[in-house]
Amino acid sequence: MRDSQLGIGVVGYGYWGPNLVRNFSANPAARVVSVSDLDPGRLGLIAQLYPAVATTTHYDDLLKDASIDAIAIATPVHTHYELAIAALRAGKHVLVEKPLAPSSEQVMRLIDEADRRGLTLMVDHTFLYTPAVQKIRELVLKRELGDVYYYDSTRASLGLFQKDVNVIWDLAVHDISIIHHILDEEPVAVSATGSCHVVGSPENMAHITLFFANACVAHVSVNWLSPVKVRQTFIGGSKKMIVYDDLEPTEKIKVYDKGITLDRPPESAHQFRIGYRAGDMWAPHISPREALQTEVEHFIDCARNGGQPISSGMSGLRVIEVLEAASRSITEQGKPVAIRQLPCVIAERARATA
Repeated sequence: MRDSQLGIGVVGYGYWGPNLVRNFSANPAARVVSVSDLDPGRLGLIAQLYPAVATTTHYDDLLKDASIDAIAIATPVHTHYELAIAALRAGKHVLVEKPLAPSSEQVMRLIDEADRRGLTLMVDHTFLYTPAVQKIRELVLKRELGDVYYYDSTRASLGLFQKDVNVIWDLAVHDISIIHHILDEEPVAVSATGSCHVVGSPENMAHITLFFANACVAHVSVNWLSPVKVRQTFIGGSKKMIVYDDLEPTEKIKVYDKGITLDRPPESAHQFRIGYRAGDMWAPHISPREALQTEVEHFIDCARNGGQPISSGMSGLRVIEVLEAASRSITEQGKPVAIRQLPCVIAERARATA
């Protein structure tokens, strides 16, 4: 780095790019040097809002700029791999909008390239940096919920239809990354069904079930054709249960001291009596801080100090493995598909690079 600030280049100034530029610009430890986009009209907006930021329609200009230390990629999914691998080969740290790449093979190549060069590779799993998900993870790790029985989520809205990915690669990626983050267990298999209601476009609604080695099960419903926007999750445990509604302005998380009790009657060793426990509900304080602000800080810190990102390349790989398995299950009308476990992936990478 030329100075104390991390020089940032951003490629893509469509839907998510403006949020990245805004948050990097607001961080005193970073300096947005240049933004690249193929649309000159979008670049004109940058000149009005950020007159000190250079603009270009040529991505190579960012790669050649020695004052740029890191590149944030906010472009269509099918372009992620080529843009990210070029940035890593140019010696730049990389932050990629979710999902990290269209395939697990490409993700492994990105991880290897970053590791060889000692660079930070991070995927923009923004929800992991929300105060709400951080609080849920804290409650789960502290065993406040007891054994986690289920994760049940609905994520729906009217659009935005994507051209190069289906609804699970667009919306379910959020819940899959959250599930990996808050639970100790990795899913072992996935079953998924999907439907397409627009000719020539990918699936616009899907239902996904994740199976675990223990009794936990996760259901994720995603939909681009909902009349209302829904971002609601239920997490049930043996002690307590959580309702997480991301659209709530203040009480995003509600913890219920409710559940069931199992008592075996003395007259029969083969029957259980189910009782119901109803206690208090409480809503923990959730900071209103923007998740992307926290994520940008984390990326800058990892790039400068060599730390391991929460949403690292390996984190992105675990998510892609589930998305690929779910996609295969959809083509086979919901047939369960096994998910490769991370140790196997690491061993496979080691063999491939030996």
